[in-house]
Amino acid sequence: MAFSADELRVLRRALANALHPVPLPDEDVRDALRLADSVDEAVCEAGRLRAFLLADLVRYRESLPGSLTGYLELLEDALAGGYDPGADDLAALRALRANPAAARLLDRCQVLAERSVRARLARVSQATASVPSASRARLLSLPGGRAAQEPRPKPPTPTPSERPVPKPSEVFPPRRRPVPPPPPEERVAG
Repeated sequence: MAFSADELRVLRRALANALHPVPLPDEDVRDALRLADSVDEAVCEAGRLRAFLLADLVRYRESLPGSLTGYLELLEDALAGGYDPGADDLAALRALRANPAAARLLDRCQVLAERSVRARLARVSQATASVPSASRARLLSLPGGRAAQEPRPKPPTPTPSERPVPKPSEVFPPRRRPVPPPPPEERVAG
């Protein structure tokens, strides 16, 4: 990101005020707010550009091998911008490793992907290590945990003063099927 000379003056005044707080004139406050808006707009624009480039990279990858040179250029640009290659990128480069440029890029992408995975695993292990022990106690209720070895409390037995709940078969007796009338030959005339 590049700043103009005026923007650098505003930034310098804002930093000086952060180090040595004094009341600022209204004009300096407006300049600082304008600079903050410009920086926010540049960040949003950079995000939109990054999303466009990554979508373009996907389109080129899907049309491989015909778009080999374009894909390799876009992937190199994306890597320079901090892109972590995904499994699709690695698979595409493995399929194209007969090309020397693709083989070099594959080696680079494998190193970057491995670093990315290691960094994510380190973050996950740090996050789980910082979990307080009170929240880990919930895991003890899993089968095979400490809870399986401890005696379980017995369910409460009803007291004699409580009326037992009837079973559904006691409340609603089974229906009796009607007996069909005897066949006409067996009827006795009377």
